[in-house]
Amino acid sequence: MEKFQQVLDSSGTQPKSSSSNNKKRKWREIEQLKEKFQLERELKAYDDSLESMLKEF
Repeated sequence: MEKFQQVLDSSGTQPKSSSSNNKKRKWREIEQLKEKFQLERELKAYDDSLESMLKEF
């Protein structure tokens, strides 16, 4: 009976750790998307300024 309780206790902690890993992974994905969108905005700003400079010439 004691071994059965140990198995139950150990199996109870695994889903928590996997769910926290999933949360961390999701947050990393969100941060990567934020960085990607920020980079796209910055590149667009440079592109717009280059276009206006080319029009002046």
